[in-house]
Amino acid sequence: MSANSFGSRNTLRVGDKSYEIYRLDAVEGAARLPYSLKVLLENLLRTEDGADITADHVRTLAAWDPTAQPSHEIQFTPARVIMQDFTGVPCVVDLATMREAVRDLGGDPSKINPLAPAEMVIDHSVIVDYFGSPDAFERNVEREYERNGERYQFLRWGQTAFDQFKVVPPGTGIVHQVNIEHLARVVFDRDGVAYPDTCVGTDSHTTMENGIGVLGWGVGGIEAEAAMLGQPISMLIPRVVGFKLTGELPAGTTATDLVLTITEMLRKHGVVGKFVEFYGEGVAAVPLANRATIGNMSPEFGSTCAIFPIDGETLSYLRLTGRSEEQVALVEAYAKEQGMWLDPAVEPEFSEYLELDLSTVVPSIAGPKRPQDRIQVSVAKETWRRDVLNYVPSVQGPVDEASDESFPASDSPANSQEQVNGDRPREQAGSMGDRPSKPIPVTLPGGTSFELDHGAVVVAAITSCTNTSNPYVMIGAALLAKKAVEKGLTSKPWVKTSLAPGSQVVTGYYERAGLTPYLDKLGFNLVGYGCTTCIGNTGPLPTEISAAVNDHDLTVTAVLSGNRNFEGRISPDVKMNYLASPPLVVAYALAGTMDIDILNEPLGEGSDGQPVFLRDIWPATDEVAEVVESSIGKEMFAKDYADVFTGDARWKGLDIPTGDTFEWDPDSTYVRKAPYFEGMRPEPAPVTDIHGARVLAKLGDSVTTDHISPAGSIKADSPAGRYLQENGVAIKDFNSYGSRRGNHEVMIRGTFANIRLRNQLLDGVEGGFTRDFTQDDAPQTTIFDASAAYAAQGTPLVVLAGKEYGSGSSRDWAAKGTALLGVRAVIAESYERIHRSNLIGMGVLPLQFKDGDSAGSLGLDGTETFDITGVEVLNEGGIPREVTVTANGREFTAVVRIDTPGEAAYYRNGGIMQYVLRQLIAR
Repeated sequence: MSANSFGSRNTLRVGDKSYEIYRLDAVEGAARLPYSLKVLLENLLRTEDGADITADHVRTLAAWDPTAQPSHEIQFTPARVIMQDFTGVPCVVDLATMREAVRDLGGDPSKINPLAPAEMVIDHSVIVDYFGSPDAFERNVEREYERNGERYQFLRWGQTAFDQFKVVPPGTGIVHQVNIEHLARVVFDRDGVAYPDTCVGTDSHTTMENGIGVLGWGVGGIEAEAAMLGQPISMLIPRVVGFKLTGELPAGTTATDLVLTITEMLRKHGVVGKFVEFYGEGVAAVPLANRATIGNMSPEFGSTCAIFPIDGETLSYLRLTGRSEEQVALVEAYAKEQGMWLDPAVEPEFSEYLELDLSTVVPSIAGPKRPQDRIQVSVAKETWRRDVLNYVPSVQGPVDEASDESFPASDSPANSQEQVNGDRPREQAGSMGDRPSKPIPVTLPGGTSFELDHGAVVVAAITSCTNTSNPYVMIGAALLAKKAVEKGLTSKPWVKTSLAPGSQVVTGYYERAGLTPYLDKLGFNLVGYGCTTCIGNTGPLPTEISAAVNDHDLTVTAVLSGNRNFEGRISPDVKMNYLASPPLVVAYALAGTMDIDILNEPLGEGSDGQPVFLRDIWPATDEVAEVVESSIGKEMFAKDYADVFTGDARWKGLDIPTGDTFEWDPDSTYVRKAPYFEGMRPEPAPVTDIHGARVLAKLGDSVTTDHISPAGSIKADSPAGRYLQENGVAIKDFNSYGSRRGNHEVMIRGTFANIRLRNQLLDGVEGGFTRDFTQDDAPQTTIFDASAAYAAQGTPLVVLAGKEYGSGSSRDWAAKGTALLGVRAVIAESYERIHRSNLIGMGVLPLQFKDGDSAGSLGLDGTETFDITGVEVLNEGGIPREVTVTANGREFTAVVRIDTPGEAAYYRNGGIMQYVLRQLIAR
């Protein structure tokens, strides 16, 4: 119950029903705030407890200074959590382990449940092993279950064991599309209280929900677990960028063209860590599907969110997707009552302003390796000819001087080191010259022969949450396919074509419109409902094509309707990747090459022997709209989502344990009981100072969570690879760190193991190595093996770091792995906010060098033994401002970066999960 210091608690009547609400107009200054900050203000009013969330926090937010740099911290309590299977499995592992801890402490295991609704969509595991055939979907799903049976059994048990936890089974859809089409509430009604739907998710593209007015963003697993367990998330009151839209999109352009234009603009402007909010007369001209497309690309332009306020278009979409009239009425009444309804004529106060006339948007793609590198389709051929010179070894090419800005880390199972660490090495600049050419003859098993050359499109994928949620571009692709087939065109035989929609509704409206056969005829058969190519689950190219590419070092290309195209991400065989609208994906499959002026050169020859141009088969805007309106109905969403949590016969047939606690398989290398509660007692032991600690790693500036957290493939000679082989796993079955996130034994061995990590305890060595000071000569060894040696001696560990420690995406295992390696404290010059919070959530003490101090200025080389005293003040209920650090007799003070009473409570309990567990037991 809120402290209600402002007397804001009131009643809203909608139809025959009354709701309790917290009125924003009770707080002076609320009316001038942007929509997104009004959502945060309501959140504080409703959750005000006088301790972590106080009246001063409410006043500070209401008095928001748009021109100020973020400095005020608040506690945000999301209404719900959404997860995908890669990043969500560890959250469920922790919940299952908490149940056993409660039982061991004499409590009732069934008490451990998410306190906020938590929903998981399994969409990251399907791989395009099979394509271009009617049975591709069925065969890919079968293979998916073979690979992931252990994980799916565990999640299926969780679905039956936990209240407020629901799982959308494999083969259903992509998390963000399922979210906006079904799971999102927009306005919550819980226990008679109405409030804005807010949602954090364990996937960066959670921001698709911003398109329907839901404030939320992607977070790491620790923040997600905190939200599931009813705990607030620390955040700074952000700057808000107002993005004004005017005009309307011209004929021949798509939502993809619009979002690539916006991505380019916002990356250039700089919006990392900021909110982006759309306003202006042009917003009404942006269909909800396009708004969702824009919101979904927020991670690509770097903002925390990219939100559209609620308006009539929002209500129309809610009705279309099967929400009840009672729910739609509540959304409308609540938004208007709280001043959250979009008024296109009003310009709220913003920190910064941008404007786009929609009529200026032109057909675009992006590539060859970054989403913000927009290319007008009209110059795509000459741009490819310039860029390919950077990739063909025998040609001296021009170096692209564009800076490689950091991106939120991929949720991909195939994170490449190029993605983590920036651009690949490129050759020195030279004249552009003619395009490089190296035609290689290839013959496929069926006898089809052709020549493969630089620039060949070997992957054409309609995939990803960004575009498959948008019926206009999806129908556009299908109509283009229909016209192409009628002209007698076919996809080139070297193109791996695939269709992976974001929900079953897509294939439903394709069937109703009679368009499926045309996509099938071009090889765009259904391969799965999942992220597939966009996250690197492209699957292997045909053997003959892969061999030609690798044996002759061909620079081939991929075209996908996705949101990420980093080097090495899409396929290990493909160097250049382009983002494009679904209709253009089909067009490039027909052309088979990037070396084409696709607007003015023929895509191929028709059955009448005449050349066929893109303009001959491009569907008109009104034609697309007519098919969308005639083929999509409310009943389709009602039908497809009626039993969305039930699953097919495979899912229902999984053999799962019963009961409140999970029966762990001791032989499983995918899912293991988490170790966080071993030896835990009902009351926390007193906090102790740290004595005799050694340095596990001494690191420089800008060490990211990508450097710390396990990601990508597992190498055979790594500690994780050796562990798997010792447990009977063949190298070919290693899978990825992402797929094994539910096994701490694998993940701890991959922590600090990034091949580009530079540990300054070693000279000129990159990778997950350190010195082991338990031995007289302190030899070089892996970080994991050294940590095991220190643990055997009972020696605590510290990490020394420079500025911006833990920047990048908020990865739970960056903090979990650090704690499990035995690190008691990190001493850094500065922190990325979320990683600092995550360290506390895992019981690791974040300390900061005082201004002007650093490991270098203090003469620390990492060989010292550390004592940290003054920490025990926390036992008295306070938070020490500083502690004393002694390193081989050298003494200095460090700032304690425990910033709130809630964080202090977490640290005193050994971490956030232990804190919540004790709170639940005490009830």
